[in-house]
Amino acid sequence: MKRVKKWSDRVTKFSNALDLEQGVFTWKDPRKIAASLKRSAETSMRRKSNPFASAMSILSFYINRAGKNIDPLQKRILMQTKQELRKLFNRPVI
Repeated sequence: MKRVKKWSDRVTKFSNALDLEQGVFTWKDPRKIAASLKRSAETSMRRKSNPFASAMSILSFYINRAGKNIDPLQKRILMQTKQELRKLFNRPVI
């Protein structure tokens, strides 16, 4: 395994709960990101909670850990992804 400097970077690259598509958090389409996270969460045999919670958790984790280093436009896209995830899982959209 390649040495990674920050533990949060390692979590997003080598998550034990979900097998994420490469670069998923850099995509520009919130629906595409949400669909990928949903697929990953539903097919994972290692997740510890329901697919919706797992997908939302890894997305929130990435947004929170990227912090000031994330491009404001990309952060907006990722925040929109939360709404798309809620729609895909038939949850109330806030």
